[in-house]
Order: sequence, then C-alpha cells, then structure tokens
Amino acid sequence: MSLGVERHKNGGSRPSYPVWEENGVVPILALEVVSWTPGEEYNAKAEQYAALGVLYYVVYNPQFWQRDRHLPFEVYRLRNGRYELQIGEPYWMPEIGLGIGRYVEPNSPIQRELLGWFDEKGQRYQRPEELLLSARQEAERERERAEQIKQGAIAQLLNLGLTREQVAETLGLSPDEL
Repeated sequence: MSLGVERHKNGGSRPSYPVWEENGVVPILALEVVSWTPGEEYNAKAEQYAALGVLYYVVYNPQFWQRDRHLPFEVYRLRNGRYELQIGEPYWMPEIGLGIGRYVEPNSPIQRELLGWFDEKGQRYQRPEELLLSARQEAERERERAEQIKQGAIAQLLNLGLTREQVAETLGLSPDEL
C-alpha cells in the first residue's frame, strides 16, 4: 500500500512497484501471502522491506503457519530498522487510519477466511459486493413496508364503509390494483 501515488499505472494494474519510478515513495504496508513453497517471508523478504523503510509488514499464512512455526496472521511494525511483531486483531495502524485483520466471509455457503480493512472501533468495512447486497435487501424491505402500509390503508378505508371503487379512487389506484 502506497499513499500519494496513482493506484493504476499506464491504464492498468501494477505487476510491480519500483520505488525509483515513484519519486522514492516507499510503500507504507507490504502484504505477503504464504504459498505452498516457502519464500523467505519471515527472513529475507522482511529484511528487504525493512531496508526500504516499509512501516508495516503483514504476513498472511492461513494454511502453512504450523509448518512455518508462526501465527496464521502476523503484523510487524518497523522500529529502529527492525520489524517487531504486533499484538491484536484487527491491528489498528494510526498512520493510515485503517486496521487490518481476518474475518469469515458472511452469507457464503463455504467457510472462507478473508483479510479485510477495519475502522478504529474494529468494525469491518464491507466489500463493494456486500454493500450492493445490503442496498438490495434494504430496498426489498422498504418495498415490503410500503406494501404493508398500502394494504393497511385499504383495509381501514373498506372498514369505514367505502366501496372498492371509492377506495381505489382515494388512493389513486385502479380497482384491479386493490
């Protein structure tokens, strides 16, 4: 994660981030996802990021953490040129106003752990598809509430002795819509 640089370069995503091409802007956070083959995430890579001055180094190792004798999720903060393991999850990073941590994907038929961004109170920011689903669900609830109100109004007017035609006219509906 680099602040103050364009997210996309040359109209596309970035396959790499050469610091010298970004006016010396060093990323504030580097995230390593451990794969089947150990890749020196806890040694050589950490040393390289520390030498660059990357403030936060996050290692996500959900499958092989026991093999590597580490935790599945570790956040390191650079202090005096060395990374120190931090405690707490989600871990709050005041320099960027975000926390990072793990969560289980909600409303999914399979239990899948993901990484996500969190606010200072530890509340996770929803992904765009979650926001869209929430908006659709809220719109459906509003539609159902409006229909209940309409049906209640129809029932009250009919109880007052109005005919179906009078109720329809009062509510601006056709008699077929009642």
